[in-house]
Amino acid sequence: MPRTAGTARTLTYLTLMAVAFFSALPLYYSVVVASRDNSALAEVPPPLLPGGNLVANITRVFDTVPFALALLNSVLVAGSIAISVMLFSTLAGFAFAKLRFRGSKALLLLTVATMMVPTQLGIIPLYLLMVKLEWTGSMYALIVPALTNAFGVFFMTQYLSRALPTELLEAGRVDGCSTWGLFWHVVIPVARPAAAVLGMLTFMSAWNDYFWPLVVLTPENPTVQVALSTLAAGYVSDYALSLTGTALGTLPLVIVFALLGKQVIGGIMQGAVKG
Repeated sequence: MPRTAGTARTLTYLTLMAVAFFSALPLYYSVVVASRDNSALAEVPPPLLPGGNLVANITRVFDTVPFALALLNSVLVAGSIAISVMLFSTLAGFAFAKLRFRGSKALLLLTVATMMVPTQLGIIPLYLLMVKLEWTGSMYALIVPALTNAFGVFFMTQYLSRALPTELLEAGRVDGCSTWGLFWHVVIPVARPAAAVLGMLTFMSAWNDYFWPLVVLTPENPTVQVALSTLAAGYVSDYALSLTGTALGTLPLVIVFALLGKQVIGGIMQGAVKG
């Protein structure tokens, strides 16, 4: 029996190591190509170790497109959207999960139903609205339409309906706490694990968004994804330049996950134990 448990544990670790290896391999090979010239992809066998052109390629990226501005814009947009979605989704989730008001179920159903509508169908009217508001080319056109979303509301509603005891809210009301007081002092601590997960997913989604920024922004004021599309444009694709920009654009996501990943995973486990 102990031998069987040891074998199962060994297979589990080997499987996890294989998954981690193949997950990190594309990112590593992007760094390898980014550190060489454009002929690296045609080499047989392909190079497995980084070269000496990384600094030169990084310099070319910043000289070709306004990449520093693109990074700043993406951080501003993704951070603002993530914070806003966490706040508004937690507010709406609390209302739908624990507050009783007329039409709550119909309103939640209508909110969830909007998830079935393809985003592309709203691009033209949304763009016309941005033109009327004179927001084209600015970060307002990216941030304001994404301040909340149906998935976040549904996600937080489902989480709070199970993780937030009604008795805890009733005890707070007995102590004289208002609805806003309950939200700040009771709901937010309980919702923190799910809000952290939602914030991480929202940040990544906003960071990787390409279509809407391409439509509404100008080449002089891009986000990271729009800047990367400019790097990949041309009659002959410079893959070393494109992959250098891709590695630079991926680095902030890696840093955010390294800083917050442990807290997110710990929050999930804490929420699972409480649930």
